[in-house]
Amino acid sequence: MAEVELIMPKMGESITEATILKWLKNEGDKVELDEAVLEIATDKVDSEVPSPFAGTVSKILYKVGDVIAVNKPIAIISTGAAATKSSAPIAAPTVTPAQKTATAVQSAPAVTVAQTATNGHSNGARFYSPLVLNIARSEGISMSELEAMAGTGLENRVTKKDILNYVSTRKSGGAIQTVTVQPTTATAPEPTYQQPTVTIGGNVEIIEMDRMRKLIADHMVMSKRVSAHVTSFVEADVTNLVLWRERVKKDFEKREGEKITFTPLFIEAIVKAIKDFPLVNSSLNGTQIIRKKDINIGMAAALPSGNLIVPVIKNADTKNLIGITKEVNDLANRARKGQLKPNEIEGGTFTVTNVGTFGNLMGTPIINQPQVAIMATGAIKKKPVVLETPQGDVIAIRHMMFLSLSYDHRIVDGALGGSFLRKVADYLEQYDLNRAY
Repeated sequence: MAEVELIMPKMGESITEATILKWLKNEGDKVELDEAVLEIATDKVDSEVPSPFAGTVSKILYKVGDVIAVNKPIAIISTGAAATKSSAPIAAPTVTPAQKTATAVQSAPAVTVAQTATNGHSNGARFYSPLVLNIARSEGISMSELEAMAGTGLENRVTKKDILNYVSTRKSGGAIQTVTVQPTTATAPEPTYQQPTVTIGGNVEIIEMDRMRKLIADHMVMSKRVSAHVTSFVEADVTNLVLWRERVKKDFEKREGEKITFTPLFIEAIVKAIKDFPLVNSSLNGTQIIRKKDINIGMAAALPSGNLIVPVIKNADTKNLIGITKEVNDLANRARKGQLKPNEIEGGTFTVTNVGTFGNLMGTPIINQPQVAIMATGAIKKKPVVLETPQGDVIAIRHMMFLSLSYDHRIVDGALGGSFLRKVADYLEQYDLNRAY
Protein backbone atom coordinates (compact mmCIF):
# COMPACT_ATOMS: atom_id res chain seq x y z
CA MET A 1 0.00 0.00 0.00
CA ALA A 2 1.40 3.38 -1.03
CA GLU A 3 1.42 6.48 1.09
CA VAL A 4 1.17 9.90 -0.53
CA GLU A 5 1.49 13.32 1.05
CA LEU A 6 -1.35 15.80 0.83
CA ILE A 7 0.42 19.11 0.13
CA MET A 8 -0.62 22.59 1.23
CA PRO A 9 -1.38 24.16 -2.17
CA LYS A 10 0.05 27.44 -3.40
CA MET A 11 -2.96 29.67 -3.95
CA GLY A 12 -1.42 32.63 -5.76
CA GLU A 13 1.83 34.50 -6.22
CA SER A 14 1.65 36.43 -2.95
CA ILE A 15 0.40 33.56 -0.76
CA THR A 16 3.09 31.80 1.30
CA GLU A 17 1.02 30.23 4.07
CA ALA A 18 -2.52 29.19 4.99
CA THR A 19 -4.42 28.49 8.19
CA ILE A 20 -6.31 25.23 8.75
CA LEU A 21 -9.95 26.08 9.47
CA LYS A 22 -11.54 22.65 9.65
CA TRP A 23 -10.73 19.02 8.93
CA LEU A 24 -13.54 17.45 6.91
CA LYS A 25 -11.99 13.97 7.28
CA ASN A 26 -10.57 12.23 10.34
CA GLU A 27 -7.77 9.70 10.53
CA GLY A 28 -9.08 6.38 9.23
CA ASP A 29 -11.76 7.96 7.04
CA LYS A 30 -11.97 6.95 3.40
CA VAL A 31 -11.59 9.69 0.81
CA GLU A 32 -12.47 9.68 -2.89
CA LEU A 33 -10.46 11.27 -5.69
CA ASP A 34 -10.96 15.07 -5.62
CA GLU A 35 -13.07 14.83 -2.45
CA ALA A 36 -12.49 17.71 -0.01
CA VAL A 37 -10.30 16.77 2.95
CA LEU A 38 -10.06 20.09 4.82
CA GLU A 39 -10.85 23.78 4.69
CA ILE A 40 -8.07 26.38 4.77
CA ALA A 41 -7.92 30.18 4.91
CA THR A 42 -5.49 32.70 3.47
CA ASP A 43 -5.47 36.48 3.49
CA LYS A 44 -7.59 36.38 0.31
CA VAL A 45 -10.03 33.48 0.39
CA ASP A 46 -11.18 30.38 2.24
CA SER A 47 -10.93 27.18 0.19
CA GLU A 48 -11.37 23.46 0.29
CA VAL A 49 -8.37 21.22 -0.36
CA PRO A 50 -9.28 18.12 -2.39
CA SER A 51 -7.48 14.79 -2.25
CA PRO A 52 -5.24 13.96 -5.23
CA PHE A 53 -5.91 10.22 -4.73
CA ALA A 54 -8.59 7.87 -3.51
CA GLY A 55 -7.69 6.05 -0.33
CA THR A 56 -7.71 6.42 3.45
CA VAL A 57 -6.52 9.33 5.60
CA SER A 58 -3.84 7.56 7.60
CA LYS A 59 -2.33 10.54 9.42
CA ILE A 60 -3.24 14.20 10.00
CA LEU A 61 -0.06 16.24 10.56
CA TYR A 62 -1.52 19.51 11.87
CA LYS A 63 -4.47 20.62 13.95
CA VAL A 64 -7.12 23.28 13.38
CA GLY A 65 -5.68 26.78 13.72
CA ASP A 66 -2.14 25.86 12.65
CA VAL A 67 -0.51 28.11 10.04
CA ILE A 68 1.29 26.02 7.41
CA ALA A 69 3.67 27.13 4.66
CA VAL A 70 2.69 26.29 1.10
CA ASN A 71 4.12 23.14 -0.47
CA LYS A 72 4.40 21.48 2.97
CA PRO A 73 2.71 18.11 3.67
CA ILE A 74 -0.37 18.42 5.87
CA ALA A 75 -1.66 14.83 5.85
CA ILE A 76 -0.78 11.32 4.69
CA ILE A 77 -3.16 9.35 2.49
CA SER A 78 -2.82 5.60 2.05
CA THR A 79 -3.82 4.33 -1.38
CA GLY A 80 -4.43 0.84 -2.67
CA ALA A 81 -1.48 0.94 -5.10
CA ALA A 82 1.80 -0.68 -4.17
CA ALA A 83 4.46 2.02 -4.37
CA THR A 84 6.99 3.86 -2.31
CA LYS A 85 6.09 6.96 -0.38
CA SER A 86 5.80 9.97 -2.63
CA SER A 87 4.45 13.44 -2.57
CA ALA A 88 1.94 14.70 -5.08
CA PRO A 89 0.92 18.28 -5.63
CA ILE A 90 -2.80 18.84 -5.94
CA ALA A 91 -4.89 20.93 -8.25
CA ALA A 92 -5.63 24.49 -7.23
CA PRO A 93 -8.58 24.54 -4.82
CA THR A 94 -11.86 26.19 -5.65
CA VAL A 95 -13.34 29.23 -3.97
CA THR A 96 -16.51 28.36 -2.07
CA PRO A 97 -18.96 31.21 -1.52
CA ALA A 98 -21.25 29.03 0.61
CA GLN A 99 -18.51 29.02 3.22
CA LYS A 100 -18.09 32.79 3.10
CA THR A 101 -15.14 32.56 0.76
CA ALA A 102 -16.32 34.96 -1.90
CA THR A 103 -14.76 38.34 -1.37
CA ALA A 104 -13.56 41.33 -3.27
CA VAL A 105 -10.57 41.53 -0.96
CA GLN A 106 -7.22 41.47 -2.70
CA SER A 107 -3.86 41.62 -0.91
CA ALA A 108 -3.02 45.02 0.48
CA PRO A 109 0.18 46.62 -0.76
CA ALA A 110 3.12 45.01 1.03
CA VAL A 111 4.80 46.99 3.81
CA THR A 112 8.58 46.74 3.78
CA VAL A 113 11.27 47.84 6.24
CA ALA A 114 15.06 47.67 6.03
CA GLN A 115 16.64 45.35 8.58
CA THR A 116 20.17 44.77 9.85
CA ALA A 117 21.97 41.45 9.84
CA THR A 118 20.91 40.83 13.45
CA ASN A 119 17.66 39.31 12.24
CA GLY A 120 19.45 36.58 10.30
CA HIS A 121 19.35 38.33 6.94
CA SER A 122 21.33 40.99 5.17
CA ASN A 123 19.61 44.29 4.52
CA GLY A 124 16.51 43.53 2.46
CA ALA A 125 12.71 43.74 2.29
CA ARG A 126 10.42 42.49 5.00
CA PHE A 127 6.80 41.84 4.11
CA TYR A 128 3.66 41.98 6.21
CA SER A 129 0.50 40.21 5.10
CA PRO A 130 -2.84 42.05 5.26
CA LEU A 131 -3.96 39.64 8.02
CA VAL A 132 -0.97 40.60 10.19
CA LEU A 133 -1.58 44.30 9.51
CA ASN A 134 -5.26 43.92 10.42
CA ILE A 135 -4.41 42.24 13.72
CA ALA A 136 -1.83 44.95 14.45
CA ARG A 137 -4.41 47.68 13.87
CA SER A 138 -7.07 45.98 15.99
CA GLU A 139 -4.63 45.42 18.87
CA GLY A 140 -3.17 48.94 18.73
CA ILE A 141 0.30 47.75 17.71
CA SER A 142 2.33 50.58 16.20
CA MET A 143 4.39 50.18 13.02
CA SER A 144 7.59 50.62 15.05
CA GLU A 145 6.56 47.66 17.24
CA LEU A 146 5.73 45.62 14.16
CA GLU A 147 9.08 46.44 12.56
CA ALA A 148 10.92 45.27 15.68
CA MET A 149 8.88 42.09 16.11
CA ALA A 150 10.70 38.77 15.66
CA GLY A 151 9.23 36.62 12.90
CA THR A 152 9.34 32.86 12.28
CA GLY A 153 7.94 32.88 8.76
CA LEU A 154 9.69 32.74 5.41
CA GLU A 155 12.59 35.25 5.38
CA ASN A 156 11.77 36.19 9.00
CA ARG A 157 8.25 37.28 8.09
CA VAL A 158 5.87 37.96 10.97
CA THR A 159 3.16 35.28 10.80
CA LYS A 160 -0.29 35.27 12.35
CA LYS A 161 1.06 33.01 15.11
CA ASP A 162 3.94 35.41 15.80
CA ILE A 163 1.75 38.48 16.23
CA LEU A 164 -0.82 36.63 18.35
CA ASN A 165 1.99 35.36 20.62
CA TYR A 166 3.31 38.93 20.80
CA VAL A 167 -0.11 40.22 21.85
CA SER A 168 -0.48 37.50 24.48
CA THR A 169 3.03 38.14 25.87
CA ARG A 170 2.53 41.91 25.93
CA LYS A 171 -0.73 41.58 27.87
CA SER A 172 0.86 39.22 30.41
CA GLY A 173 3.90 41.48 30.87
CA GLY A 174 6.42 38.88 29.69
CA ALA A 175 9.70 39.48 27.83
CA ILE A 176 9.24 40.23 24.15
CA GLN A 177 11.75 39.07 21.53
CA THR A 178 12.59 41.76 18.98
CA VAL A 179 14.86 42.39 15.99
CA THR A 180 17.02 45.43 15.41
CA VAL A 181 16.04 47.72 12.54
CA GLN A 182 17.94 50.47 10.80
CA PRO A 183 17.01 54.00 11.87
CA THR A 184 14.75 55.75 9.41
CA THR A 185 14.11 59.40 8.71
CA ALA A 186 11.85 60.79 11.40
CA THR A 187 8.33 61.40 10.23
CA ALA A 188 5.20 62.60 11.92
CA PRO A 189 3.27 59.73 13.52
CA GLU A 190 0.31 58.50 11.54
CA PRO A 191 -2.91 59.70 13.14
CA THR A 192 -5.01 57.06 14.80
CA TYR A 193 -8.75 56.88 14.51
CA GLN A 194 -11.09 55.37 17.03
CA GLN A 195 -14.57 54.29 16.07
CA PRO A 196 -17.18 56.04 18.18
CA THR A 197 -18.86 53.93 20.83
CA VAL A 198 -22.39 52.86 19.96
CA THR A 199 -24.88 52.69 22.78
CA ILE A 200 -26.71 49.37 22.61
CA GLY A 201 -30.28 49.41 23.79
CA GLY A 202 -33.85 49.09 22.71
CA ASN A 203 -35.08 46.85 19.93
CA VAL A 204 -31.82 45.84 18.19
CA GLU A 205 -30.10 42.76 16.82
CA ILE A 206 -26.34 42.36 17.21
CA ILE A 207 -24.64 40.58 14.31
CA GLU A 208 -20.96 39.74 14.67
CA MET A 209 -18.93 40.27 11.47
CA ASP A 210 -17.50 37.08 10.03
CA ARG A 211 -13.80 36.89 9.20
CA MET A 212 -14.18 37.78 5.53
CA ARG A 213 -16.46 40.74 6.23
CA LYS A 214 -13.82 42.09 8.62
CA LEU A 215 -11.19 41.72 5.88
CA ILE A 216 -13.43 43.54 3.40
CA ALA A 217 -14.02 46.35 5.88
CA ASP A 218 -10.31 46.73 6.63
CA HIS A 219 -9.44 46.62 2.93
CA MET A 220 -11.91 49.37 2.08
CA VAL A 221 -10.72 51.62 4.93
CA MET A 222 -7.10 50.94 3.95
CA SER A 223 -7.81 51.92 0.34
CA LYS A 224 -9.39 55.22 1.38
CA ARG A 225 -6.40 56.02 3.60
CA VAL A 226 -3.80 54.97 1.02
CA SER A 227 -5.22 56.58 -2.12
CA ALA A 228 -6.32 60.16 -2.69
CA HIS A 229 -9.76 59.29 -4.07
CA VAL A 230 -11.41 61.49 -6.70
CA THR A 231 -14.53 60.56 -8.67
CA SER A 232 -15.57 61.98 -12.05
CA PHE A 233 -18.87 61.43 -13.89
CA VAL A 234 -20.14 61.53 -17.46
CA GLU A 235 -23.54 60.83 -18.97
CA ALA A 236 -23.43 58.76 -22.15
CA ASP A 237 -26.00 58.28 -24.90
CA VAL A 238 -25.80 54.51 -25.48
CA THR A 239 -28.79 54.25 -27.82
CA ASN A 240 -26.76 52.67 -30.63
CA LEU A 241 -25.26 50.16 -28.20
CA VAL A 242 -28.69 49.15 -26.90
CA LEU A 243 -30.20 48.86 -30.38
CA TRP A 244 -27.25 46.78 -31.66
CA ARG A 245 -27.45 44.34 -28.77
CA GLU A 246 -31.22 44.04 -29.15
CA ARG A 247 -30.79 43.24 -32.82
CA VAL A 248 -28.08 40.57 -32.48
CA LYS A 249 -28.71 38.93 -29.10
CA LYS A 250 -30.92 36.08 -30.35
CA ASP A 251 -28.67 35.24 -33.27
CA PHE A 252 -25.60 35.57 -31.03
CA GLU A 253 -26.99 33.08 -28.52
CA LYS A 254 -28.04 30.68 -31.27
CA ARG A 255 -24.65 30.77 -33.00
CA GLU A 256 -22.29 31.04 -30.03
CA GLY A 257 -24.33 29.31 -27.33
CA GLU A 258 -23.86 32.33 -25.06
CA LYS A 259 -26.05 35.23 -23.97
CA ILE A 260 -24.48 38.61 -24.66
CA THR A 261 -24.94 41.09 -21.81
CA PHE A 262 -23.80 44.69 -21.60
CA THR A 263 -20.77 43.79 -19.44
CA PRO A 264 -18.54 42.54 -22.30
CA LEU A 265 -19.50 45.63 -24.33
CA PHE A 266 -18.42 47.88 -21.45
CA ILE A 267 -15.18 45.92 -21.03
CA GLU A 268 -14.41 46.20 -24.74
CA ALA A 269 -14.77 50.00 -24.56
CA ILE A 270 -12.65 50.20 -21.38
CA VAL A 271 -9.85 48.19 -22.99
CA LYS A 272 -9.80 50.55 -25.99
CA ALA A 273 -9.66 53.59 -23.69
CA ILE A 274 -6.83 52.08 -21.62
CA LYS A 275 -4.80 51.75 -24.82
CA ASP A 276 -5.39 55.47 -25.40
CA PHE A 277 -4.51 56.37 -21.77
CA PRO A 278 -2.19 53.58 -20.51
CA LEU A 279 -1.25 55.36 -17.27
CA VAL A 280 -4.69 54.46 -15.90
CA ASN A 281 -3.51 50.83 -15.99
CA SER A 282 -0.91 51.34 -13.25
CA SER A 283 0.04 50.82 -9.62
CA LEU A 284 2.07 52.95 -7.24
CA ASN A 285 5.09 51.60 -5.32
CA GLY A 286 6.35 54.41 -3.12
CA THR A 287 7.42 57.05 -5.62
CA GLN A 288 7.59 54.58 -8.50
CA ILE A 289 4.75 54.35 -11.01
CA ILE A 290 4.39 50.77 -12.25
CA ARG A 291 2.65 50.93 -15.62
CA LYS A 292 1.13 47.53 -16.44
CA LYS A 293 1.45 46.40 -20.05
CA ASP A 294 -1.01 43.55 -19.56
CA ILE A 295 -4.64 44.68 -19.45
CA ASN A 296 -6.42 42.47 -16.92
CA ILE A 297 -9.97 43.60 -16.24
CA GLY A 298 -11.59 42.65 -12.94
CA MET A 299 -15.38 42.57 -12.84
CA ALA A 300 -16.98 42.91 -9.42
CA ALA A 301 -19.72 40.33 -8.89
CA ALA A 302 -22.25 40.00 -6.09
CA LEU A 303 -22.91 36.45 -4.90
CA PRO A 304 -25.96 34.80 -3.29
CA SER A 305 -24.05 34.67 0.01
CA GLY A 306 -23.99 38.48 0.13
CA ASN A 307 -20.23 38.68 -0.36
CA LEU A 308 -18.37 40.08 -3.35
CA ILE A 309 -15.75 38.57 -5.60
CA VAL A 310 -13.75 40.05 -8.48
CA PRO A 311 -12.87 37.48 -11.16
CA VAL A 312 -10.31 38.77 -13.63
CA ILE A 313 -10.30 38.59 -17.43
CA LYS A 314 -6.61 38.24 -18.18
CA ASN A 315 -5.15 39.93 -21.29
CA ALA A 316 -8.54 41.31 -22.26
CA ASP A 317 -6.92 43.36 -25.03
CA THR A 318 -6.04 40.15 -26.91
CA LYS A 319 -9.64 38.87 -27.01
CA ASN A 320 -12.43 39.74 -29.42
CA LEU A 321 -16.01 40.40 -28.32
CA ILE A 322 -16.98 36.73 -28.57
CA GLY A 323 -14.00 35.70 -26.45
CA ILE A 324 -14.70 38.37 -23.81
CA THR A 325 -18.39 37.38 -23.70
CA LYS A 326 -17.61 33.69 -23.20
CA GLU A 327 -15.12 34.45 -20.44
CA VAL A 328 -17.42 36.92 -18.68
CA ASN A 329 -20.25 34.36 -18.63
CA ASP A 330 -17.97 31.50 -17.59
CA LEU A 331 -16.38 33.41 -14.71
CA ALA A 332 -19.72 34.77 -13.50
CA ASN A 333 -21.37 31.33 -13.58
CA ARG A 334 -18.52 29.58 -11.80
CA ALA A 335 -18.30 32.39 -9.24
CA ARG A 336 -21.93 31.78 -8.25
CA LYS A 337 -21.24 28.04 -7.97
CA GLY A 338 -18.04 28.47 -5.97
CA GLN A 339 -15.87 26.96 -8.70
CA LEU A 340 -13.36 29.76 -9.25
CA LYS A 341 -9.67 29.05 -8.78
CA PRO A 342 -7.54 31.48 -6.74
CA ASN A 343 -5.50 32.57 -9.78
CA GLU A 344 -8.74 33.67 -11.45
CA ILE A 345 -9.27 36.43 -8.87
CA GLU A 346 -5.67 37.69 -8.97
CA GLY A 347 -3.68 40.03 -11.17
CA GLY A 348 -6.33 42.61 -12.02
CA THR A 349 -5.03 45.96 -13.33
CA PHE A 350 -8.38 47.78 -13.64
CA THR A 351 -11.82 47.02 -12.20
CA VAL A 352 -15.36 47.65 -13.43
CA THR A 353 -18.46 47.33 -11.26
CA ASN A 354 -21.97 47.41 -12.71
CA VAL A 355 -24.08 49.23 -10.12
CA GLY A 356 -26.82 49.48 -12.74
CA THR A 357 -27.60 45.82 -12.06
CA PHE A 358 -29.26 46.98 -8.83
CA GLY A 359 -31.11 49.84 -10.50
CA ASN A 360 -28.58 52.47 -9.35
CA LEU A 361 -27.97 55.44 -11.62
CA MET A 362 -24.37 55.97 -10.52
CA GLY A 363 -21.85 55.12 -7.83
CA THR A 364 -18.57 56.24 -6.28
CA PRO A 365 -16.65 52.95 -5.97
CA ILE A 366 -13.57 52.51 -3.78
CA ILE A 367 -10.34 51.70 -5.62
CA ASN A 368 -9.37 48.04 -5.54
CA GLN A 369 -5.77 48.21 -4.30
CA PRO A 370 -3.12 48.19 -5.65
CA GLN A 371 -4.89 49.48 -8.77
CA VAL A 372 -5.33 53.22 -9.35
CA ALA A 373 -8.80 53.38 -10.90
CA ILE A 374 -12.20 51.68 -10.87
CA MET A 375 -15.23 52.40 -13.05
CA ALA A 376 -18.91 52.07 -12.14
CA THR A 377 -21.56 51.68 -14.85
CA GLY A 378 -25.06 52.86 -13.97
CA ALA A 379 -28.50 51.75 -15.08
CA ILE A 380 -29.53 52.47 -18.67
CA LYS A 381 -32.67 54.62 -18.69
CA LYS A 382 -34.81 56.13 -21.46
CA LYS A 383 -34.81 59.94 -21.19
CA PRO A 384 -35.82 62.92 -23.32
CA VAL A 385 -32.63 64.47 -24.69
CA VAL A 386 -31.93 67.52 -26.83
CA LEU A 387 -30.19 66.49 -30.08
CA GLU A 388 -28.46 68.86 -32.46
CA THR A 389 -29.33 68.22 -36.12
CA PRO A 390 -28.65 70.14 -39.35
CA GLN A 391 -32.28 71.24 -39.24
CA GLY A 392 -32.00 72.48 -35.65
CA ASP A 393 -32.36 71.12 -32.13
CA VAL A 394 -34.90 68.38 -31.48
CA ILE A 395 -36.04 66.47 -28.40
CA ALA A 396 -35.78 62.70 -28.71
CA ILE A 397 -36.12 59.67 -26.44
CA ARG A 398 -32.65 58.19 -25.97
CA HIS A 399 -31.04 55.43 -23.88
CA MET A 400 -28.83 57.24 -21.36
CA MET A 401 -26.48 56.05 -18.61
CA PHE A 402 -23.99 57.49 -16.14
CA LEU A 403 -20.38 56.33 -15.97
CA SER A 404 -18.26 57.16 -12.93
CA LEU A 405 -14.53 56.75 -12.42
CA SER A 406 -12.83 56.76 -9.03
CA TYR A 407 -9.10 57.28 -9.38
CA ASP A 408 -5.99 57.82 -7.28
CA HIS A 409 -5.08 61.50 -7.55
CA ARG A 410 -1.48 60.72 -6.61
CA ILE A 411 -1.03 59.28 -10.12
CA VAL A 412 -4.15 60.18 -12.09
CA ASP A 413 -5.02 63.87 -12.06
CA GLY A 414 -8.29 65.39 -13.20
CA ALA A 415 -7.23 65.87 -16.80
CA LEU A 416 -6.20 62.25 -17.26
CA GLY A 417 -9.10 60.77 -15.28
CA GLY A 418 -11.67 62.96 -17.00
CA SER A 419 -10.23 62.35 -20.47
CA PHE A 420 -10.15 58.58 -19.96
CA LEU A 421 -13.74 58.53 -18.72
CA ARG A 422 -14.88 60.67 -21.64
CA LYS A 423 -13.09 58.35 -24.07
CA VAL A 424 -14.94 55.30 -22.69
CA ALA A 425 -18.23 57.19 -23.16
CA ASP A 426 -17.22 58.13 -26.71
CA TYR A 427 -16.59 54.50 -27.63
CA LEU A 428 -20.00 53.52 -26.25
CA GLU A 429 -21.82 56.42 -27.91
CA GLN A 430 -20.19 55.85 -31.29
CA TYR A 431 -21.12 52.18 -31.41
CA ASP A 432 -21.45 50.91 -34.97
CA LEU A 433 -24.97 49.65 -35.57
CA ASN A 434 -23.78 47.59 -38.53
CA ARG A 435 -20.78 45.91 -36.90
CA ALA A 436 -20.43 42.17 -36.95
CA TYR A 437 -19.70 40.39 -33.70
